[in-house]
Amino acid sequence: MEITQKYLRLSGLEPLVITPESNFINVGERTNVAGSKKFLRLIKEENYEEALEVARHQVEGGAQIIDINMDDGLIDGKEAMVKFLNLIVAEPDIARVPIMIDSSKWDIIEAGLQVVQGKCVVNSISLKEGEEEFIRQAKLIKRYGAAVIVMAFDEVGQADNLERRIEIAERSYRILVDQVKFPPEDIIFDLNIFPVATGMDEHKLNALDFIEGTRWVRQNLPYCSVSGGVSNVSFSFRGNNTVREAMHSAFLYHAIKAGMNMGIVNPALLEVYDDIPEDLLNHVEDVLLNRREDATERLLEFAETVVGKSKESKVDLSWREEPLQDRITRALVKGIDQFIVEDVEEARLQASKPLEVIEGNLMTGMNVVGDLFGSGKMFLPQVVKSARVMKKAVAHLTPFIEASKDSTTNSAGKILMATVKGDVHDIGKNIVSVVLACNNYEIVDLGVMVPPEKIIQKAKEEQVDIIGLSGLITPSLDEMVFLAKEMERQAFQVPLLIGGATTSKAHTAVKIDPVYSHSVVHVNDASRAVTVVGDLLQKETSHSYKKSVKLDYESFREKFLNRTKQKEYLSLDEARENKLQIEWKSPDIVEPKQLGIQVKEEFDLRKLEDFIDWTPFFRSWDLHGKYPNILKDEIVGQQATELFQDAQKMLKQVLDEKLLKGKAIFGLFPANQINDDDILVHSNTIEDSKTIFRTLRQQIKKRDGVPNIALADFIAPKESGIQDYVGCFCVTAGFGTKELAEEFEKNHDDYSSIMIKALADRLAEAFAEYLHREVRLKHWGYAKSETLSNEDLIDEKYRGIRPAPGYPACPDHLEKLTVWKLLGVEEKIGVGLTESLAMWPAASVSGYYFAHPEAKYFGLGKIKQDQVEDFANRKQISVEEAQKWLAPNIVEA
Repeated sequence: MEITQKYLRLSGLEPLVITPESNFINVGERTNVAGSKKFLRLIKEENYEEALEVARHQVEGGAQIIDINMDDGLIDGKEAMVKFLNLIVAEPDIARVPIMIDSSKWDIIEAGLQVVQGKCVVNSISLKEGEEEFIRQAKLIKRYGAAVIVMAFDEVGQADNLERRIEIAERSYRILVDQVKFPPEDIIFDLNIFPVATGMDEHKLNALDFIEGTRWVRQNLPYCSVSGGVSNVSFSFRGNNTVREAMHSAFLYHAIKAGMNMGIVNPALLEVYDDIPEDLLNHVEDVLLNRREDATERLLEFAETVVGKSKESKVDLSWREEPLQDRITRALVKGIDQFIVEDVEEARLQASKPLEVIEGNLMTGMNVVGDLFGSGKMFLPQVVKSARVMKKAVAHLTPFIEASKDSTTNSAGKILMATVKGDVHDIGKNIVSVVLACNNYEIVDLGVMVPPEKIIQKAKEEQVDIIGLSGLITPSLDEMVFLAKEMERQAFQVPLLIGGATTSKAHTAVKIDPVYSHSVVHVNDASRAVTVVGDLLQKETSHSYKKSVKLDYESFREKFLNRTKQKEYLSLDEARENKLQIEWKSPDIVEPKQLGIQVKEEFDLRKLEDFIDWTPFFRSWDLHGKYPNILKDEIVGQQATELFQDAQKMLKQVLDEKLLKGKAIFGLFPANQINDDDILVHSNTIEDSKTIFRTLRQQIKKRDGVPNIALADFIAPKESGIQDYVGCFCVTAGFGTKELAEEFEKNHDDYSSIMIKALADRLAEAFAEYLHREVRLKHWGYAKSETLSNEDLIDEKYRGIRPAPGYPACPDHLEKLTVWKLLGVEEKIGVGLTESLAMWPAASVSGYYFAHPEAKYFGLGKIKQDQVEDFANRKQISVEEAQKWLAPNIVEA
């Protein structure tokens, strides 16, 4: 008796049997509303006759299966699927091939199964909603007699590496074959084809993992097939068809050899493998097979040299045929500045005066931007791109407005923005300014390090409606309080906005609000700024809003102060009695391999790429989530990905063209703890050869057995007889940032100006991380066997700490002066300190190095007046001066 072989058998009017000898089965996807704008339009217009022509064209073009998808919010997918399948039945030249019913909605799939002829394929099911639903759907598909595509997706999410692909495929197969008794030859796995050459290290294995996953499935899960959407692999090279064609062909060559036997491929984007030029093939396969560390960079460079790379030829410019206002609105919403000047000029020629273009055409578009941003459908980076377009448009109109002597715009209000005296950080302030400008507010930006008298003078001259203050370092908090007091003294009635990394509702309510009788509002992120400003300036409701904020801050202040009073604090002597007790042993102390100071003046910033912590980068743009997961976030993932791609592009240019300069200085010195809270440092670099780092001690009462820590506790006391060591450092990646940012701003490109500052900050932090590792492994050498990933470094899993003056363990910025004197920072690498002890350039990081195994990060918390007085005495400064620098940490203040 002849035994029937287990091959995947499909059919339309004609059978399609897929055997090991079969060529690759090509699935046509142009009858998919998600993949073809033309097909979507035809279905929306119910032009089924022409839609059938799309299907016919695919079959004539060689598609052996056609994928039909009707998932769109503006059409009845179920009705459209049934109608289209019924029409196909009457078209023998189309109906001869099998159908793939494609939908994310089960009711559409089932409706299609009820009317389709022959044996079709269902695309798709997965374990995403759990085993119970997976089994239910599989049983129904089996009953309808169809084959099924199973996505590599489970309750946790999509499989994005080899191990997860194998795990999900094996689990799905066993459920289908063992429990559902689904014919194994009717199972097709889609193992997720993801893009390569994205610039992200975790994407380097995307193609190779799919190929190896395919090989494993075909070898270990008998009789099943493997499919996938091939065009995804080349997504990074949209617009460069020469490279895409080569990538598709090379990918298919290796995937088919591994066992991939069907998939969605656009024949128009497919080159014959043997016809791919050797140099292009080598570059492409280096990326696909991850054969070189620099494969992505090399392919990106090579791609610029190949014929057919022009994006313009493939960009959809159909929107350029739309009415003028629609074009201007689209340009603003999408951040497209390519045509804005010609569109604005067209609008100017139609207007009775040029100002009307700003108040009419441009503000109409920006209102759409504002609405989308307010409803969460646009995100901060997109809004900043919109502002870039707006600024270019206004720059074109400005000479015409000035010539017409009509420069009075109907702005929503005038807002003064400034980073306070002594502070140099302005990324957040600039973002808020851009967002407010996009909502028709006139911005008077005074920049950074602005003294209070200048803020007040300018506010009077410009007759501003609101003053916005920004600051990053703790001394800036005191500057804000001083300014509020001065505004009160001069009888200001202008609302005051407070923002910046060190600011908080608590500080605003407790310190600033009581000294200014008019409105003070803390704004914790840019997305809230528009709402707050609107509420403050809305004539009908501003009074009630201001009153409610005052009452809220009054209530918050009372509760906060009561909580503070309820906490118990020790005297400084009692806290010292409860200091951290370390059993000092010589084996725990490692003498640095090289004592003294070392300088790195011309540092190659390329070394820092792998040390960048990207999570704070996204946070600075108001996109919240941990990298790399944020790139797949359902809400902000797409925007985060676009932002990241822009950042990678600028970072590459910065590194290739050496647009920023990195410098570093660090020193390792003999040291011992003295006088409980001081660290005596021995150095030959200054006249008296002795330096003292003054540290502060926690004073809040702890539970039994928990010490009150000071940084000095991590250094062996002099009386122990053990020679210990300490280090300090300063790194910068900021030289060149100011000039680049100013150049971008001259070209009305706030987006790039903010981007370069954010990247410089990330590089500086990465430099600090890199140098700390070099110190641990080489220069000090106490952790020479350490092998930690970048994630481990971000999670601070290393031995030792590098706390920084001005941060939780040592909030005293005055210690920077000691570090600067000890190392000669400004003289040797050019990083200076402002009067409030902010570092300049802003993209700089400084701190200490502690090496003891028990050294850990901690927060000082609140301290009592007795420690403030002791600190002033040890520092040889006045108590008033000490209070100024320690104010946020003083419990009685």
